[in-house]
Amino acid sequence: MSKKLILCLAFFAGCLSYAAAQAELHFEKTTFDFGEFMEKDVQTAVFTFTNTGNEPLIIHQAMTTCGCTVADYTKSKIMPGKTGEVRITYNGKNKPRGHFKKVVTIRSNAATPMTRIYVTGTMKAK
Repeated sequence: MSKKLILCLAFFAGCLSYAAAQAELHFEKTTFDFGEFMEKDVQTAVFTFTNTGNEPLIIHQAMTTCGCTVADYTKSKIMPGKTGEVRITYNGKNKPRGHFKKVVTIRSNAATPMTRIYVTGTMKAK
């Protein structure tokens, strides 16, 4: 075998092993329904996830679509097989009543870098 062929094969094998080593973000569920609640009641949902990959998982950002929805998340590295959480708080005070669906976009170093989770519910007047 020529040196060039051996080098090419070694490079290709290295690329394959790098591509296979990634974090994976897996949520137990991606939608939480608050049901019916009064406008004065602040609602909180906790989404649990597991790193099902073989590299540490890092959540970079949890983006919400409005000021009524706030996301807090595990900031430390999540090792393979370990869990973390995203906590979503919905405060509908002075917002339109009725049914809503809010999306939270999670950005991470996972093989699929963007994942969406949702909170829904029906807010009633005071």
